[in-house]
Amino acid sequence: MASMRDIKRRRTSIQSTSQITKAMKLVSTVKLQKAKGRAEETKPYFNKMYQTVSGMLARTGGGDNPYRASQTSDGPKKKGVILITSNRGLAGGYNSNVVKLISQGDFDTENTVIFPVGRKGLEAVQRMGYTCVGDFSEVMNKPLFGDAVTIGKTVSGALESGEIDEVYLAYTVFKNTVTQIPTLIKMLPFSEEDIQEMQSEGAEPEEKKGAVALMNYEPEEEETLGYIIPLYLNSLIFGALVEAAASENGARMQAMDSATSNAEEMIDSLGLQYNRARQAAITQELTEIVAGASAIS
Repeated sequence: MASMRDIKRRRTSIQSTSQITKAMKLVSTVKLQKAKGRAEETKPYFNKMYQTVSGMLARTGGGDNPYRASQTSDGPKKKGVILITSNRGLAGGYNSNVVKLISQGDFDTENTVIFPVGRKGLEAVQRMGYTCVGDFSEVMNKPLFGDAVTIGKTVSGALESGEIDEVYLAYTVFKNTVTQIPTLIKMLPFSEEDIQEMQSEGAEPEEKKGAVALMNYEPEEEETLGYIIPLYLNSLIFGALVEAAASENGARMQAMDSATSNAEEMIDSLGLQYNRARQAAITQELTEIVAGASAIS
């Protein structure tokens, strides 16, 4: 059995840790209330923008426009992934769950380029050997639409130059305070197969089944897409940033709440051990006194 001094030191240390986790939980709770409101406000626009533009691009005819899916493939597609994580840990499995979307998905290190948003994700994919372009970690301190525009320009530039063929977005959907869902969506380009896959997964494209009619543009297709696609990218990225911020604070609040509960349980357990050790020491002293008195008499 550990000595009373060791037990007391450990209990004091855990009490200090418990105070820190309580404070972090309160801070995360306050931040969550603000981030939750922003996420709820942007979610309808985010979902409708994704459904509308993805369906529109899937119904666009062939050509050399990088925003449309090519019907032929001469080799493996070069994929670009916008990976949104946090800058800090102590959020349970929040960061690792998003990174698993990449490491356990169809993204090999040779044909995948990561656009990292958040230091934890950046450090994780670098250790795995992925190529990273840029570092947008500061964005997660306070996501703004201007930050989404900056990321969107970088990604669209890589797509138009041919550095990547497909664009994906990996982030965490905020469902409620307890539940956050790691999600991977394909942003560009889209084909009929993508729309059918979305339909099978519960999405609601405009055309349910049957032949897909081509999209008519007014003004010209190139001019229209040149205006719509950047707005589409920026809107989805901003929506994902807001969702990720709410999810991070929700995950951290839950993690700190669990840590505080565990600390309290450990403190109670150590309190029992301390009392038992103290009682054993008292009993030993009394035994020694009685034995000494008996020896004298």
